[in-house]
Amino acid sequence: MELIPRRRLELVSGRSHRDLAEAIATHLGLELSGANLREFANGEVHCRYEVSMRGADVFIVQTHCGPVNDTLMEQLIMIDAAKRASAKRITAVCPYYGYSRQDRKSTGREPITAKLVADMLSAAGADRVVSVDLHSGQIQGFFDVPFDHLTAAPVIEEYLRDRVDGDVVVVAPDAGRVKVAERYSQHLGCDLALVHKTRPRGRVNEVEARHVVGEVVGRHCVLIDDMIDTAGTICAAADLLKEAGAADVWAMATHGLLSDPATDRLKASAISRVVVTDTLPVTREHQFEKLEVLSVASIIADAIDAVFEDTSVSEIFGGENLA
Repeated sequence: MELIPRRRLELVSGRSHRDLAEAIATHLGLELSGANLREFANGEVHCRYEVSMRGADVFIVQTHCGPVNDTLMEQLIMIDAAKRASAKRITAVCPYYGYSRQDRKSTGREPITAKLVADMLSAAGADRVVSVDLHSGQIQGFFDVPFDHLTAAPVIEEYLRDRVDGDVVVVAPDAGRVKVAERYSQHLGCDLALVHKTRPRGRVNEVEARHVVGEVVGRHCVLIDDMIDTAGTICAAADLLKEAGAADVWAMATHGLLSDPATDRLKASAISRVVVTDTLPVTREHQFEKLEVLSVASIIADAIDAVFEDTSVSEIFGGENLA
């Protein structure tokens, strides 16, 4: 007897960002599979899939937004449930990878929590992980399973080409973002500048912008970063650019965490436009006039399709999806 194997894709969403998962499903022409997520009285999460997962290629979409510990644990439970339901392959799709900033030891007696998250995803049963614009590329090396790194650059670059004219300069808000900002400047055919910053020792969420490297006088400056959390870095950089003579300043980032007091800081800052993507949900209280949200659903959907079809993910980005 000979059996011809059939391949089946099941797309499942956690509760952290249902809108993004539905947009991904629309691009793929699929319906989201039900996970029946609920909580017991003491807060423990329960998951039971509505359809059979046996032999399926299961993609579990869950962005690690706040409360990050809850959303991460929920994804781990969903992965375990799919594994025990005999899924053939399980891919954890994490548009924003939680704890990504804790990717190294900067002082003694600190954890490397990004590695811990990688270990937990693998231990739960994930055979593959997909994420967008990691804080640092070294996180990919924390995994012993395949990792597909996506980038929101195509969406952001298209937005800039459609809306920015004149003398533009791409600005890295700190030295760690120079490589990424340089890639944007090359694609857009414009100059590159850098804001040198320091962090006061022993204090978190505080930054001091020191000086600007590059010519910004009378020019349209576009700050490019991977995330905006409390907005301290981006606002300090924007103020320094204005002091240096910049005509206009925009801030663009993949992940809009917008933790308090980010919204108030951005409203009062020298930044005239803030652009983020929908890797994280932007709640109503964090929406304001300067803010625009771009969708990365099509990029994630294309990557899921490539993984399912066993074709190249890097070809989607022309080989330039390295962190």
